[in-house]
Order: sequence, then C-alpha cells, then structure tokens
Amino acid sequence: MSLENLLKINQLQRHTATADEVQRLLAAAQRNLADSAVQGLSDETRFDAAYKAIMQCAMVGLMANGYRPSTTTPGHHQTMIQTLGLTLGVDKAVWIVLDSLRKKRNLNDYSGDLIEPAAVRSCVSHAQQLLSQTRQWLSARRPDLLNTST
Repeated sequence: MSLENLLKINQLQRHTATADEVQRLLAAAQRNLADSAVQGLSDETRFDAAYKAIMQCAMVGLMANGYRPSTTTPGHHQTMIQTLGLTLGVDKAVWIVLDSLRKKRNLNDYSGDLIEPAAVRSCVSHAQQLLSQTRQWLSARRPDLLNTST
C-alpha cells in the first residue's frame, strides 16, 4: 500500500514538516535512547523508552515525506512502523521485527506480560539503528530538515 492510499483511507494526514519539529523529535529520540541505557531502571521502562525512540523516528519519516498519522484512527503505531519501508527505506525484515516489538509493548501495557532482558536489548539496538538510519536518510534526502547540531 502506498502513502497516498493510506491518506485516502484516513490512516494518514498531509503534513508539512518544519526543521524545528524534526529536530525536537530527533532530540527526544536521543534522550529516550539515553534513558533506555540506564541499568537501574526496570526492563519495562527501558523497553518503553527505546520503543518511544522508534516511534519518534517513524514520525520523522512520515513528516519528512509530507504526512503524519491520523491519531483518531486505531492502529496508528502499526501504520507508522509498517510504512518505514516507504518513508525511510527500512528493510521489510527490520520493520517486521519493529512491529513484533510493538506487539510486545501492547501485551505489556494491556496484559501485564513481562518484558524479558533480551527484548530490551533488541528494542534498544533497533532504536539505535533506526535513529542512525533516520539521520542518514534526512541527510541524503531532506537536509533542509536536518540540523547537524543534534
């Protein structure tokens, strides 16, 4: 499915990104990654921080392509992750893993399922890689949105 098709079915809305909002999201993702590395925090909190960084990168990807998720429609996290191939060129195998992390987060949030240490490590690692890929993508395709001081 294309981004335009998602727009037509109200999963996405048009959005004109500004450098300021992109920089705020990148800085927030960096802070969340730093929080995810704090060993004294619970696995759930560290996982949540890394997951939040993933979502912030996914939001940047959508915004940089002229869209944002429709948060009034259920499943906007899923839409954000599953469009990463279209927005930031993320390989399908990677966004499938990211989507499985989304499902794990939902199970923890809504059922209290435990987050195991391996899932924390995976989420942190994937968040770090996605933040790097987001910055590289912006540098190559939308340098107008990338401030090198972040």
